[in-house]
Amino acid sequence: MVKIRILIRNTRQLKEPSPPTLSYSTKLLEMKLHCVPAKTAFTALNNNGFQALPNIKLSGEEFMSKLLERRWTLLSPDTKVHQIMVSSTQGRNKRGSFSNFSFLNNNQPCLGNKMFEDNQGLSFYIVRDDLLHPFINGNKARKLDGLLPLIEDNGVTDVVTCGGCQSAHAAAVAVSCAERGLMSHLLLRGEKPEILTGYNLISTLYGNVTYVPRSFYAHREKMLQTHASMIAGNSGNIVYCSDIIDTSITTQTSDCSEFVQMNAPRDTKSHSTKVVIVNEGAGDAVALLGLFRLVDYLSQDHLLGRKRAFNVVVDSGTGTTAVGLGLGALCLGLPWKITAVMLADKIDAYREQEKCLISEFKRQFCFLLDSHKLNGSDDGVVDWVDRCHPRKFGNILEGEIDTCQQIAQQTGILVDPVYTLAAWEMATQITSTHEDANVVMLHTGGTLGMFGLAQRYKPYFGMLINEIKS
Repeated sequence: MVKIRILIRNTRQLKEPSPPTLSYSTKLLEMKLHCVPAKTAFTALNNNGFQALPNIKLSGEEFMSKLLERRWTLLSPDTKVHQIMVSSTQGRNKRGSFSNFSFLNNNQPCLGNKMFEDNQGLSFYIVRDDLLHPFINGNKARKLDGLLPLIEDNGVTDVVTCGGCQSAHAAAVAVSCAERGLMSHLLLRGEKPEILTGYNLISTLYGNVTYVPRSFYAHREKMLQTHASMIAGNSGNIVYCSDIIDTSITTQTSDCSEFVQMNAPRDTKSHSTKVVIVNEGAGDAVALLGLFRLVDYLSQDHLLGRKRAFNVVVDSGTGTTAVGLGLGALCLGLPWKITAVMLADKIDAYREQEKCLISEFKRQFCFLLDSHKLNGSDDGVVDWVDRCHPRKFGNILEGEIDTCQQIAQQTGILVDPVYTLAAWEMATQITSTHEDANVVMLHTGGTLGMFGLAQRYKPYFGMLINEIKS
């Protein structure tokens, strides 16, 4: 006997605006769905327990359209794209790793078909995701874009996650939860700093912070589970991001083109504690959804388009952002290369993380997609590269603060020496050695971390003061 589950739309969400004009891929998808006999619309449940439309396999564009038809955290996927002009200065800059280069920011560049009509010299493009939100920006905003609505729809009351003392991810979770009436519990590695500043201060103001000894933090899974159990107590329950996906995959019926979601909304009569565990850096398959949405937005004809080859450069902590960009490009058939600068681990660990994320994504989302569409992912979708100046994660080198100052003064763009400077260096290196590389850097935000670095590396920041005085 086949169980029929009734799917209830979230009644808490605000009244949505009129739907936009449907794209060609969406119209094609609806035509396929409407061809399904009505009697078979409720006759099958997939292995996740959801109503599945039998014998329908979608193209990459159709699959992307279906995948993106959901509620999002960001009201729009829009972001600004700037162009960075690179020129040689022959050593006129005194300090920093870019002593032979200067930069100029064109904040209204020609995009789409006009991108390469004029020979404008060396340049690369930068996606300004650092401008998305004062505290929730960059890849942190993208990774939470698809996750937070699922958390709300599944009746979650508390969110447990972890990160370093100056974790931009932890701060983003804290702010996002506070905006939605959820409780956030942040396990931060190390000792409480003498002065709260940067992302540490934001996390403390918006969330509930617990400092965890490094020896205990090394066993993250056990640490998160233990803390979540304490929050849930005897009457509550704990779920993981994979559980939320498994109970919230959306579908269409034969007589309704709206996607509907399972589970009761949070404002039901049930007040029991429900805790969700979000991995460090939101390194879960559900985080890929927001990156898919970004790729779909950037691939529009008036921006980067779908025909021209680009080398997309991104700094990588957990590697989730790079994998999301790579899978999104693969599903849409884009001739894009994803270059990820490794910061926190060796290449074998990143490849293993890439393999795990792709496997989980296929398990959860690809029952409607022709399997051959993701065959290329078996060999990887990311080109993992070392940083131009490798070091232990979290450390900065002499002169890098000066480099960040140079970039800020010449372009009005702030980068930090731990993350985004690594991507900027790689984008500059590729651009200067391959003039036709068509490089696009994704700014992953995280610049409030500079406040924490100023405490740790006082001599480096003190040198900035001395130079200004001189």
